Amino acid sequence: MKFGIYYAFWEKQWGADYTRYIQKAALLGFDILEISCASLDVMEKKEVEQLKAVKNSFGIKLTAGYGPKPSQNIAAEDFSVVSDTLIFWNKVFKVLYALDISTVGGGLYYYWPVDFNKPVDKLNDWERAVKGVRQLADLAADYGINVCMEALNRHEGFLINTASECMEFVKQVDKKNVKVMLDTYHMNMEEDDMEEAILSTKGLLGHFHVGENNRRLPGQGHIIDWKKIGKALHNINYSEAVVMEPFVLCGGKVGSDIKVWRDLSNKATEEMMDLQAKDSLEFLKDIFDKD
Repeated sequence: MKFGIYYAFWEKQWGADYTRYIQKAALLGFDILEISCASLDVMEKKEVEQLKAVKNSFGIKLTAGYGPKPSQNIAAEDFSVVSDTLIFWNKVFKVLYALDISTVGGGLYYYWPVDFNKPVDKLNDWERAVKGVRQLADLAADYGINVCMEALNRHEGFLINTASECMEFVKQVDKKNVKVMLDTYHMNMEEDDMEEAILSTKGLLGHFHVGENNRRLPGQGHIIDWKKIGKALHNINYSEAVVMEPFVLCGGKVGSDIKVWRDLSNKATEEMMDLQAKDSLEFLKDIFDKD
């Protein structure tokens, strides 16, 4: 397994100068930096080349994550929205390919965060999502990219909440480059048994996020049994990325979307956050590498 961290641990906006976080991730001992697809569709060629050069110089691999806007809903009833969504993703996939990114994950089958003030029609949305993701998968396949469907907690989404639902969705899509994505933060709320949930995804788990019950760094919570998580991943021979996705800063678009209403960093400076990330990486490696 290779270990990574999502850049937004340090940021309040979706999108950033990723070059500084590539360097930071490398210096802290990470193998991977996960970036957002936000604004990649309008990234200039020169920026892409510079970003690739930096990640190569530091030996860092990149992965990508995204929560599509309502205007990028692949399961929309309006065909024009689906068409525009595919145009958006075609631009993004070109950039991901140029950056050697072969994995993108998130609630790509719908939009995020879901507006629950609107009526929920899970059955029909599911059918449209399956159809839309098939189109998305075919587009991604041209660039050698796996698209990973993330099971989200009930407060952020309704289509796919559990590993079981995610497996069913991926099987219905039936495309080789469509995979399951799990996140311990969401699993902690939705799964009856997190270990069994991971075991059930054998052969289809393509991306894995780690975060505590309080959405802090692994090792800063009080519920999740990391030894069982590591053991389950080893038992299904999972060898892909394990990416930390902590959110601790309130304010900005990130804080608003994630619903961080208080400072979960405890007023930590950036240097303190760096040390915490490094400690968390060592904590996770020590547990996962022993199973």
